[in-house]
Amino acid sequence: MYVHFFKRVFDIIGALMLLPFVLLEIAIMAPFIWIADKGPVFYNAYRAGKGYKPFRMFKLRSMYVNSPNLKNADGSTFNSDNDPRVTRVGRFLRKTSLDEVPQFLNILLGNMSFIGPRPKLYEGEDVYINFSDEYKKSFEVKPGVSGYAQAYYRNSITQDEKFHWDAYYADHVTFCMDIKIIVHTIWSVVARKNINTTYSC
Repeated sequence: MYVHFFKRVFDIIGALMLLPFVLLEIAIMAPFIWIADKGPVFYNAYRAGKGYKPFRMFKLRSMYVNSPNLKNADGSTFNSDNDPRVTRVGRFLRKTSLDEVPQFLNILLGNMSFIGPRPKLYEGEDVYINFSDEYKKSFEVKPGVSGYAQAYYRNSITQDEKFHWDAYYADHVTFCMDIKIIVHTIWSVVARKNINTTYSC
């Protein structure tokens, strides 16, 4: 009942309550993002949603325009305090996770949930059909602004490990688990834990 009804109800109520703060944050940060590197305020990229359906995810831009796409050896996103692709404003946005705030708009649109596996790149159906059963399981629920792997490990584990915990979450979604993930997410942001990747690219 929680997964199929109340989770969405809580998402809508929570996103509506946060909407004024989301719009205020965008209004405040937009000029700084533009001044740091004249270009779009938002970084809009297609991500894979529930059922591996593509959607456009909202995020404040933290990198310079036309920055190269760097990946770790396992295909995960490279993160570092010394990443030359990130603007000075972008470093602040990333450390405080403020670049993720516009994703609350995706929650209102129904593309995302507060809690779920972090959105993965959409690489096409031909790539999806070759995923393992564990990989596919992470797409059985809506992606989230934060999730089990994000809250407990953030960027300190490999892509395969993230998929493992995403699949674990998809199999064990409960109200209590979502509350625990929210608490751990707040702690990891405040403590600035595991922001950067700890393995080489």
